[in-house]
Amino acid sequence: MPAKDDPVVIKKYANRRLYNTGTSTYVTLEDLAEMVKRDEDFVVQDAKTGENITHAVLTQIIFELENDKNGQNMLPISFLRQLISFYGDQMQMVVPSFLEQSMHAFSKEQERIREQMRQAFGSTPMDMMQMGAPMKMIEEQTKRNLEMFQNAMRMFTPTAPTGNGTPTGEEGKDGEAGRDDLNDLRDQIAAMQRKIDSMSRE
Repeated sequence: MPAKDDPVVIKKYANRRLYNTGTSTYVTLEDLAEMVKRDEDFVVQDAKTGENITHAVLTQIIFELENDKNGQNMLPISFLRQLISFYGDQMQMVVPSFLEQSMHAFSKEQERIREQMRQAFGSTPMDMMQMGAPMKMIEEQTKRNLEMFQNAMRMFTPTAPTGNGTPTGEEGKDGEAGRDDLNDLRDQIAAMQRKIDSMSRE
């Protein structure tokens, strides 16, 4: 028997059916989406191999939601393009942490933003001019997230030379090879900075 706080196990069968072992019922992707919204933790396993396929199933839920004709797209095309461009990039390893921290920070702010929207809109029809305050809060949060990411990127910036002109860090240790590596890293950081600036403007 799983412990009370253990995530619910969802088994996915070859026929693509999903089985909730907690409720002993078959469920749909829509049901899993509702579980996410209720903050109910679960893992999805391949029923045959036991492999954890939670990532693939969550990605599939997002795909279905983004393609729901009765819904509204939440991921802008510019964001999708930026995200795709990071795949295979040397800085790809930094992106998941940045996105996770950004969403975590936004989640912490969401109740305050909701209250601002309730105060702005109330029960009256939405006035686009009233969007200013809540949208400004969202923009400010986004800027803070980008600044946090930029600060994190500075940690990867090679150490500057000392006052007496003697280089420090790997450059002083590895000579020409080290300088070449650092130059490559500088180029990568510069490319990442341009992408961040582009995201900030958009």
